[in-house]
Amino acid sequence: MAEDRQPLIPNVKTSAFVGAAGTGKSQRAQLVASLVDADYIIDDGLVIHKGSIVCGKSAKSERNQVSAIRRAIFEFDDHRKEVIDYFRSAAPCSVMVIATSDNMAMRILRKLKLPAPEQIVHIEDVATPEEILKARRERFSKGQHVIPVSHVLVRKNFAGKLVGQLRVFWKSKDKHEGEKTIVRPPFSFYGNVHIETEAIEELASFIASRTAQVAKVNEVKVSPEEEESLRIEMKLTVTLGDKKFLSIANLVKERIAVSLRYFTGLDVKTVDVVIAEVQI
Repeated sequence: MAEDRQPLIPNVKTSAFVGAAGTGKSQRAQLVASLVDADYIIDDGLVIHKGSIVCGKSAKSERNQVSAIRRAIFEFDDHRKEVIDYFRSAAPCSVMVIATSDNMAMRILRKLKLPAPEQIVHIEDVATPEEILKARRERFSKGQHVIPVSHVLVRKNFAGKLVGQLRVFWKSKDKHEGEKTIVRPPFSFYGNVHIETEAIEELASFIASRTAQVAKVNEVKVSPEEEESLRIEMKLTVTLGDKKFLSIANLVKERIAVSLRYFTGLDVKTVDVVIAEVQI
């Protein structure tokens, strides 16, 4: 994609705070940001500075979980551009991204034209197993999420139900820096979203079959690669024409990777295309 070829934003240092969903990352976000000396926090589509939302849109305001995932990883062009433009004007600065995996953190930073993290803090580094278990129980039994900004600010930016407030006190010049808001996103009312492997295979096959000079999709295989990433393997029958076989394969790879990321929010790490047959 065009934005992937743009240069990184200069004079920005980054770090990452990583942990599985519901383990209490947002509750500890501001404390960890102070430990890594981060000026800004990127959390679920928002850019937060000293407890205030300065840019972006919350993934927790989305009406379904697929849109929420896409919002969190900056798949929407206008959202991504807004945040990129903000950091271009804010540099020099330091940024901490919150993510559910190292791979997701890297993906968000690449999307936003920010450099790889200089350090990664995992939730296990700052929370005990008992605290993590308690946080997960709260998330999955009550469907409640934490946003590391004040109740008033969240009310202006959130479409779901505001459940309550938390305040964690430590030495700070900013009175809002220790505030957190507990919310119940709209998508939490509808349970979890599970995308079957067969659905991904059919979507990949459809995208490939709609590409010029692809006569037939012989085989599609989807398998996990690393954490929360997919590997797509595909065999095609193609026809002779204006495009060379290598160009056809590269076009299919790009279209599948971009489309699957756009429609599902899933991270497509690798797409391997083999031209198995030529139809004359």
